[in-house]
Amino acid sequence: MKITGQRVTLRKIEERDLPTLWDFIYSDPSPQWKNWDAPYFEHKHLTREEYIESSIKNKSRSDEFQRIIEVDGTIIGTIGYYWEYEPTRWLEAGIVIYDPSYWNGGYGTEALSLWVDHLFQSKEIGRVGITTWSGNERMMKAAEKIGMKLEGRMRKCRYYNGVYYDSIRMGMIREEWEEQRPL
Repeated sequence: MKITGQRVTLRKIEERDLPTLWDFIYSDPSPQWKNWDAPYFEHKHLTREEYIESSIKNKSRSDEFQRIIEVDGTIIGTIGYYWEYEPTRWLEAGIVIYDPSYWNGGYGTEALSLWVDHLFQSKEIGRVGITTWSGNERMMKAAEKIGMKLEGRMRKCRYYNGVYYDSIRMGMIREEWEEQRPL
């Protein structure tokens, strides 16, 4: 199932996408996108073969939890969700725009909005949230633009390049989404 917005399409990851994704994620040992996506966690390298084999093996899981972000047929990133604690229906979303030429153009905000709408439409959940760090201002702005609110700030718990940063939790409840959602 494709989810299509004005400029962005979200679709399932296909086997033909895996070499492109590997290139974005692993071809450079220090990719630019990793400076914003939890850079305080180690970026563990996988060979192309390991990545493709693992992705094929876990395809059904990927089909449920993750989508490609495309603009005009070009892959620019991925978006997904994970259960913080499934028994209480606590779900978090995550997004990475790998290609820096698509940063600051509103593509991530549109993709996040489409994904949050999809999650509220397809899941019995009361809230969708994101977790980021205070160094990732673009993620916080995208979340704010779609109506998420700051729900938690754990101060100085992320240490990166000699600086302490805060861990940031933002989210919105179903009623807030439905109130602002275009018909």
